[in-house]
Amino acid sequence: MIVFDCERMKYPNTGLFVFCDNVASCLVKQRQMLKDSLGMYVPGKYRGRWGDDVTYRTVFPFDKLYLHCGRQVRVWHSAHQQTKFIPPEGVSQVLTVHDLNFLYEKPPVRHRAYLDALQKRVDRADYIVAISESTRRDILDNVEVGGKSIEVVYNGLNHFDGDIVPPVSKPDRPFLFSVGTVLPKKNFHVLPALLKGNDYILIIAGNRSSYEKKIMEEAEKAGVRDRVFIIGPVTEAVKYWYIKNCAAFLFPSVAEGFGLPVIEAMYYQKPVFLSDRTSLPEIGGDHVFYFDHNFDPEAMQIQFRRGIELFERGQVDTELMKQHALSFSWERTARRYIEIYNDLISSSSPASGR
Repeated sequence: MIVFDCERMKYPNTGLFVFCDNVASCLVKQRQMLKDSLGMYVPGKYRGRWGDDVTYRTVFPFDKLYLHCGRQVRVWHSAHQQTKFIPPEGVSQVLTVHDLNFLYEKPPVRHRAYLDALQKRVDRADYIVAISESTRRDILDNVEVGGKSIEVVYNGLNHFDGDIVPPVSKPDRPFLFSVGTVLPKKNFHVLPALLKGNDYILIIAGNRSSYEKKIMEEAEKAGVRDRVFIIGPVTEAVKYWYIKNCAAFLFPSVAEGFGLPVIEAMYYQKPVFLSDRTSLPEIGGDHVFYFDHNFDPEAMQIQFRRGIELFERGQVDTELMKQHALSFSWERTARRYIEIYNDLISSSSPASGR
């Protein structure tokens, strides 16, 4: 059996939830390509989420002490680098590393503890996957990989199949939109400055935290507090309404392993403004606009006005932008994982001598 660890789906409205859900769904759709049966390791409420053709195993806290796999489990895919659920020796492990964001978020004195924990997981893994070239470089620069190859397998574009639903209270004027867990690494506090000299409002959606106080303090300094709205988490249906209807999508994150909302906004052919940190230039390419590396308010305002003007003049190839977004595919992501699983099964078969 091949088991995909979806334990991180216990955190809704996050990129990790989206990653696990989409990869699991596409693995199920392509399960006929697998050399063994497929199982999902899930929080209890997600048993049955992907149909009856897979085996479900419920996450229990004591699994952190010893994860009993049984002889039928041959490959275990750990979907996040901070997992505490490690398969026993004898089970091949695939480890997906999303980011080393602590290098950018935490003071250097705290890096060692995080790196030591990651090193243990890398040492245990048989195959390592990074979700961007930026993450791959961070691994190679900070962790001893012992000659193991580290492959980049990109995330995919989310195709929302349901009906896009407007929020209960629709914005009453053109708005700028951003989405993500409201944490300092998302750097949302630099955005209120973009409201100076125009009538836009700013809407930020995502799980809330005390960091929003900093955002509103910056809005107060810029004299735009009444035009900044932090609305908390929203459903996928509402999120896509905001993306589809915004005047521009903003994502100034300073630590990002991939940045799923970026390609969603590109798919809807919106003006997209990003930071030039970590993976974002890799994902956005030449199809978006980038803020000054130091986030100088005046420089950001100039870049924002320039980008909006280019869009309004039709000087941005929005169809090329959409095609770039479509080049990221969850089906392709899952297919590559299946190839990795199959290779590990082949290499661990009795004939291989392993």
